[in-house]
Amino acid sequence: MVLLHQGLAFKTGYTIGITTFFVSVAVLLLWFPLKQKPGIGTILNAILISVILDLSLIYLPYPKDFLFQFLQVLIGIFIIGIGSGFYLAENLGPGPRDGLMTGLNKQTNFSISFIRTLLELSAVGIGFFLGGKVGIGTLIYAIGIGFSVS
Repeated sequence: MVLLHQGLAFKTGYTIGITTFFVSVAVLLLWFPLKQKPGIGTILNAILISVILDLSLIYLPYPKDFLFQFLQVLIGIFIIGIGSGFYLAENLGPGPRDGLMTGLNKQTNFSISFIRTLLELSAVGIGFFLGGKVGIGTLIYAIGIGFSVS
């Protein structure tokens, strides 16, 4: 979904963190027909991810070598999958995207990995049309995160 946030940031002039927050609020509105209930984790996710994105992008390394870029993507997918599993298992309330994912899972009986991949690929498409940069890491993330979270 970061590509979607990047595309929105290009169009609006806001930071990726701010656009992430607004997308989180919009995604929460999609919860109502799915009968999803937010928790403290939902609110903290929407706020903290947005703030941490803006703060960490300044300090995170951007490797120039393809191998290190590839490893950074794989490690990121792994860490996000584990982190999502921890807070989803504790029933603190899923993050906005995870709640949409689990709500669609309950309504459709499609697998978590399929739904998350579909959501991520949709965000990649929209983000691309908004001017976001699509690379191999973006596609690996969009395809891999669903399996990692599930």
